[in-house]
Amino acid sequence: MPQTPPEDVRILLFDVFGTVVDWRSSVAREVAPFLARHAPGVDPTGFAVAWRRRYQPAMEAVRSGARPFTRLDILHRENLEGVLQESGLDPAAIDAAELDQLNKAWHRLDPWPDSVAGLARLKQRFLIAPLSNGNIALMLNLAKRAGLPWDAILGAEVARAYKPSPAAYLNTAEILGLAPGQCMLVAAHNNDLAAARRAGFRTAFVPRPTEHGPGQKTDLAPEQDWDAVAESFPALADRLGCPG
Repeated sequence: MPQTPPEDVRILLFDVFGTVVDWRSSVAREVAPFLARHAPGVDPTGFAVAWRRRYQPAMEAVRSGARPFTRLDILHRENLEGVLQESGLDPAAIDAAELDQLNKAWHRLDPWPDSVAGLARLKQRFLIAPLSNGNIALMLNLAKRAGLPWDAILGAEVARAYKPSPAAYLNTAEILGLAPGQCMLVAAHNNDLAAARRAGFRTAFVPRPTEHGPGQKTDLAPEQDWDAVAESFPALADRLGCPG
């Protein structure tokens, strides 16, 4: 049955990696031809997971103040070189243009099957936009390729902060001219929602139980009484009273 959001919620802001798009399968697909040429013994899915494993530590260097704000494309490129070395490859021996193209695998992620249709329904009642650690160019390319119908394209450069830092949420709301309570974060990750709630956001949980592949143990169920819980984006549209 519908869960009526507070009347003052104006915008739904979405976590993107894992919530809107399937990074794991998509990156594995993108790296497979590269690995077939350079390291045929390396598993593409394992490579994708190892690349993603460096994501949080790289951003933590920014969050902690150890380095200035740095776009995710740059962090991904640095992390790519680290994973190549782990895989027995010398990044310096590979053409830089080829590595740049490979790094843009993160710009070519497939949406989950329900994402586009669900976003289109949610957009009928709310403003919708990404609130991602991805940079603006990355978000633009994802949206263009996948047909994500955002009302605005926001990237981490907007907030100059990486989630789950409070500034990532609060600066986004401020730039939009909205109070935190007028914003609802939609995410498949309980820790993201918890940080958003601490910043005063409303929250909606949509699980993606295959994000991390077989044996996923995290984020299979809500860990708090989020304002809305739904098994898919269309189901969230139902919960929030959006037209069918």
